[in-house]
Amino acid sequence: MSTLKEKTAKGLLWGGLSNGIQQLLNLIIGIFLARLLSQSDYGMVGMLAIFTALGTTLQEGGFISALSKRKHASYDDFNAVFWTSVGIGVTIYLLLFFSAPLIARFYGEPRLVPLSRYIFLSFLISSFSTAPRAYMFRNMMVRETSIMTTISLAVSGIVAIAMAYLGMAYWGIATQTIVYISLNTCQSFRITRWRPSRKVSLRPIREMIGFSSRLIITNVFNIINQNVFSVILGRLYTPHDVGNYTQANKWNTMGSSLISNMLHGIAQPVFTRVEDDIVRQKKILRKLLRFTAFVSFPLMLGLALVSKEFIVILITEKWLESAKIMQFLCVAGAFTPISMLFAHLIISRGHSSTYMWCTIGLCVLQTIVALSMAPHGVHAMVAAYTVVSIAWTWVWLRMAHRETFITFREFLRDISPYFLLSLVLCIAAYFITLGIDNIYLRLLAKILLVAIPYLVILWFLGSTILKESVKFIFGRIL
Repeated sequence: MSTLKEKTAKGLLWGGLSNGIQQLLNLIIGIFLARLLSQSDYGMVGMLAIFTALGTTLQEGGFISALSKRKHASYDDFNAVFWTSVGIGVTIYLLLFFSAPLIARFYGEPRLVPLSRYIFLSFLISSFSTAPRAYMFRNMMVRETSIMTTISLAVSGIVAIAMAYLGMAYWGIATQTIVYISLNTCQSFRITRWRPSRKVSLRPIREMIGFSSRLIITNVFNIINQNVFSVILGRLYTPHDVGNYTQANKWNTMGSSLISNMLHGIAQPVFTRVEDDIVRQKKILRKLLRFTAFVSFPLMLGLALVSKEFIVILITEKWLESAKIMQFLCVAGAFTPISMLFAHLIISRGHSSTYMWCTIGLCVLQTIVALSMAPHGVHAMVAAYTVVSIAWTWVWLRMAHRETFITFREFLRDISPYFLLSLVLCIAAYFITLGIDNIYLRLLAKILLVAIPYLVILWFLGSTILKESVKFIFGRIL
């Protein structure tokens, strides 16, 4: 039997490897699609992102976290979640299907009617996989989940590229989403070998609804917050502007999700298993904080540093407008995994209402800021969003303090060495490379000037996180 520490380490290793592979695939797929498609193509799908995400969240119903939280989850619990999720998925799809003309009228874009009815199939299909995905999440099946999502991503990406090459424009992006979710759904049943029964008891739903309903509300506001720019830009500007933002946000999300997804597979289950031991839970939280900061700050601040070279080299100068947007988003994205780690802690403690109100507060504030800055242009909106996102980390810390008594000083002690070192190295690399005209050499120089000194300095300073990571990885390989 593996210890909790070993399971956590294995989960982080598999999460890191799989997310690295997935982000590499996303990078390759994104390069091909961005070269074949226009800003308006991305903008068409981007304007519908909020509706697709809301549909997915509502049909999932917060049941995955609710099942993970239950001390003993029986077959009847999973079966009830399956049928409830499917029922909600069908209902929401029908509502949005008939609302498609209203959505198109809101944006002033008639082509959104058939596109929305097609892309909304994604959350309907996803509703069938809620129960088996909950089983995988509860049992920390990170390895199986990693293989499943990697296969789905590769196949769906090939389909999207082929469709874009054949001139099907934004239909390729929409089909990519549907193929990805369909493959994930089929594989989740194959891996878990779980099958639903027609004999249904809704008693488990009534027991979980208090906890899960707060997660639903929270996730709804999370989605509104993540997509508010696409809605405002689509309403006040053009699909071209939405496309630039969507492209910038895609690369930012790829970076931050590399860390967030590593933590997602293990953080909440691990916190839940030690919820009766606050001292141990705090110790785990602080170690995960150090690991998150160790990876997140150099990656995301480094991505902001090379955003211009990254965009021009990979997807050509036609996307150069998105580079500055990407810089702001990546700075905010450096703190996203830390906020998510606090959120997992709060949920594991059973305080979904606290998580809900924190998220609602952030969403309302960022929406107000976005609307107030809209007359000043996209860059002003994104800059304000970045400031609010970083500042709100303090609110998440206050909520975590209530659960584990972690102090602000301990928090700074855990993250500041990695943040300050990353920031100083990125600033130094920027000024050192100003005189390099060749864009390829400039990109390489920036990466090397940050990555190598970062690892060398931490090694000689005796960073425990770095040495433990190296020892564990090479121990597995050798």
